[in-house]
Amino acid sequence: MATTPTLYLDVWSDYVCPFCYLELPVLDQFRNAYGDAVEIRWHAFELRPEPVPTLDPEAEDLHDNWERAIYPLAIERHLLLRLPPVQPRSRKALEAAFFARDAGLFEPVHRAIFKAFFEDGLDIGDTDILIDIAANCGVDPEMLEEALNEGTYADAVQEDQAFAQKLGVSGVPFVVLSRDAAVGQDQPPAPIALRGAAPVQHFEAAVERLFPDGFPEG
Repeated sequence: MATTPTLYLDVWSDYVCPFCYLELPVLDQFRNAYGDAVEIRWHAFELRPEPVPTLDPEAEDLHDNWERAIYPLAIERHLLLRLPPVQPRSRKALEAAFFARDAGLFEPVHRAIFKAFFEDGLDIGDTDILIDIAANCGVDPEMLEEALNEGTYADAVQEDQAFAQKLGVSGVPFVVLSRDAAVGQDQPPAPIALRGAAPVQHFEAAVERLFPDGFPEG
């Protein structure tokens, strides 16, 4: 298998979206299959920014959606999810993830925020809770607190959001698979977009379309 990035996955997600959490096992399976030949690039997407109303944790349709769609998929993908008792805004959580990425700790913080919300029911819109989550992953709490209070990464979140809107993204998870042009080609194949909590088979089908001659072996 190739040892340098040959295939790129640009992933837009939000920490208050259960389907984004449910896509993590699929992305892990995909990364395990392709190793260093795949580069996964995370992008922020705030589903309900100000002044869009947040969800009502007691709403009947929310509970029905979890029973009908989320709990069965969680069982299938071997994840423990519980309907959180709060429905916060995710802007600060997304900013914290950017901070963690710059600190070289994106993966543990990324997963810890999801777990804190969907397994432990914590309010990830609360700055103090975010700092505790990230500090447990090795992030400097004082530096993160300063960055969150000053909105250091607010523009980065907004830039990701604006780029997604240009692509026509209205919901997450949203994944774009792409590759570089092959030797002798002027242009690479058109990128392929996958919407929702797509199964790994959809990713494999996209790879076959991007690499009709077979994925290159290292």
